[in-house]
Amino acid sequence: MTEETDYEVIVVGGGAAGLSAALVLGRARRRTLVVDAGEPRNAPAAHMQGFLSRDGMPPAELLAVGREEIARYGVEPVRDRAVAAARVDGGFAVTLAGGRTVRGRRLVITTGLKDELPDVPGVAERFGRDVLHCPYCHGWEVRDQAFGVLATSPLSAHQALMVTQWSKDVTFFLHRVAESELSDDDLRRLAAAGVEVVSGEVAEVVVEDDRITGVRLADGSAHARSVVFVAPRPVPQTSLLRQLGAAFHETPFGAYPVVDATGLTSVPGVWAAGNATGFGEQVVNAASGGYRAGATINGDLLMTDLDAAVRV
Repeated sequence: MTEETDYEVIVVGGGAAGLSAALVLGRARRRTLVVDAGEPRNAPAAHMQGFLSRDGMPPAELLAVGREEIARYGVEPVRDRAVAAARVDGGFAVTLAGGRTVRGRRLVITTGLKDELPDVPGVAERFGRDVLHCPYCHGWEVRDQAFGVLATSPLSAHQALMVTQWSKDVTFFLHRVAESELSDDDLRRLAAAGVEVVSGEVAEVVVEDDRITGVRLADGSAHARSVVFVAPRPVPQTSLLRQLGAAFHETPFGAYPVVDATGLTSVPGVWAAGNATGFGEQVVNAASGGYRAGATINGDLLMTDLDAAVRV
């Protein structure tokens, strides 16, 4: 027999967005469940930067503190994966991988995205250490070192230009991108920024004594580098939203749900926040989006109940 439990709000995802939404809802005295699969996108990073008052804090520490905070307000956490969601009378039913079914009047989806890295030896092993993707997250820590930028698409030219703010020694490895695929504006800007453009497929990121020392091409040539930037292919984790029939819009970085300023999707009663809504959401943005969603949901529930009482 499947166990069913009723909540006012179910938050799927236990990262910064989900915990922030849960904190607001718990403080608003809403019976709230947080379903957390325990797979945060920023797990490979030792520290997070750019979050005012939390600059340099390890991501795992932020989440641990967040879980302690929501517990003060009676929010219930569960370490499990939500595998299905459907509309039912009075709200939504969410099925967990462990076999439990939970019901909620409102849903917040904060399942984020996964980074799909290029299949180049050394990239996955060093990701989050000296293979990086976001200069705003890690640029200060590696400033003035010898940067390499590994192209994954013509859009990588923008990344190569951006990182010149943190180092003037930048080499752009085209890998499997032809120079002819770059725009004239990109080529002019790369030249103006002093970025060296190198054609040819990258065979490996060279690692010696637990640090990157260079990039080797398939032709055997090597280029001394100490940091490599790469743009992973983002894979939004939005299967629950698709099951619920949410509307999506296509972007160069994947398909994301259509949401309003509060995170409300096209499905009444379902909000989304964090990287489930877009590629560029940093931790501080995700926390802010979760807060807005939580506050909006509380008001929505309150007015719904008051209107129902008036009709009676």
